[in-house]
Amino acid sequence: MAQFDTRNDAEYGLALGAVLSGTAKASGPWIDMQGWEAVTFTVATGVVTDAGAAGGFAFQMEESDSTASADATAVSDSDLIGLESALTVTADTDDNKLIGSIGYRGGKRYVRMTATGTTGTDAAVSVAAIKRMGAVMGVASIDAGTAAT
Repeated sequence: MAQFDTRNDAEYGLALGAVLSGTAKASGPWIDMQGWEAVTFTVATGVVTDAGAAGGFAFQMEESDSTASADATAVSDSDLIGLESALTVTADTDDNKLIGSIGYRGGKRYVRMTATGTTGTDAAVSVAAIKRMGAVMGVASIDAGTAAT
């Protein structure tokens, strides 16, 4: 039985929503970490028409002290909780699956997720961001709600 409220001690956001096509890189919006000490990204697929060449498609976390795309750098493995390689999709049958999650413990203000396919990739992907350990707990919460059926 649930006894604790973790919803109001977190901030939720969409970190990437894209349809991958070939080798074009898709970049999500910057997630502002000001006032937050932890973030976890959860990766999911929609329809995977074609994962692409044998390498499939993969996700990468980037960080920056500004919101300029030119300033984005790949997050060092030492600042990741989990492995980006675990988020690679290689099967055309990986439709509507939760692929995994990865955390960040670096010191930059902004982080984001990117996804890059291989030749032939055609797939819908989404990444949710969950920020925790905020400077002011119990205040910030974003909830998009659930669609009525």
